[in-house]
Amino acid sequence: MIKGLGKRGPFVHALPVWVDQESKVLRKLPPLNAVRAFEAAARHVSFSKAAKELFVTHGAISKQVALLETWLGVPLFKRNQSHLVLTDEGKTFMSSVTPALDRISVTAMQIMDQTQPLVIRVNAPPTFTMRWLIPRISAFQRRQEGLEVKLTTSTQAIDFEAQQYDLAIRGALQPFPHMQSVPFMTETIVPICHPDLLEGGALKTPKALEKQTLISYDTEPVSWQQWREGGGLQNNWSELAQHSTLQFEQMYFALQAAIEGLGVVLVPLFIVADDILAGRLCAPFGLTGSRQRMYYANFPNNLSAMSSIENFCECLLKEGKDTEASIEQLSISMGWKKS
Repeated sequence: MIKGLGKRGPFVHALPVWVDQESKVLRKLPPLNAVRAFEAAARHVSFSKAAKELFVTHGAISKQVALLETWLGVPLFKRNQSHLVLTDEGKTFMSSVTPALDRISVTAMQIMDQTQPLVIRVNAPPTFTMRWLIPRISAFQRRQEGLEVKLTTSTQAIDFEAQQYDLAIRGALQPFPHMQSVPFMTETIVPICHPDLLEGGALKTPKALEKQTLISYDTEPVSWQQWREGGGLQNNWSELAQHSTLQFEQMYFALQAAIEGLGVVLVPLFIVADDILAGRLCAPFGLTGSRQRMYYANFPNNLSAMSSIENFCECLLKEGKDTEASIEQLSISMGWKKS
């Protein structure tokens, strides 16, 4: 006999071992894949169901359980033709293994939650996203380090179950039902056009729109007919059927057509404030006939306590108030209203 090996010879040293350098306690661990296979089989009392849970074959589970039984030196199951039965040793082993694997799983998830970035998925209309939301995302991320914002665009009805987003931004005249609906900015909608269309006093009054091309788009918040009726302008110009019109699918394309001087379009002031200040666009009638609605941040009722959602809404409120203040100053500077 070789000194130091004992009666079991070298097989002792073939076992997976771990030595705690502080306590010098020798820890003998069975094959962990085999332990996982046994625990699943013991919970289901079925090799087939364990195989389905772990995405392996029935034979792989059987082989791993047999390996563990060999390692332990005792049978863990009584194998009958119709079903499995845990032995007393199997029950004892399972009573320790299942809680241990649960603790490992919970701890791993906690660590992942702490190390992985938080993500908030935001859905908003395309032009609003491009011209207002994107320039302000960096300010939000500076306030919330470690938070990732994923943006998607849509003008469709809000559907949190069918769509993959946490928060949806939409303009509306009133809060949305059956969800948390937080108003954060007032939208003022007025006619906008290229300054060249003003030459020779061509657009002194709304009645002059009779001779202009009216640009519309499928997602417009206010139609020309609604603007005419809501502004009390019914007697100032003829029916829309007599007007030349240009129709687009999205606000972005309609706005681009106005920038190219192709006609007059109804859009929110905050979308074009910079263009008006730069002289690329103008509001020929100022605030005459302007229509208003609110922008809402909407999210499911069961997400109301999420800090990332709350913080994002707080950022929207701040940026919304800043935008409203800027529109107020623009209106004063352009002479549309008194200070």
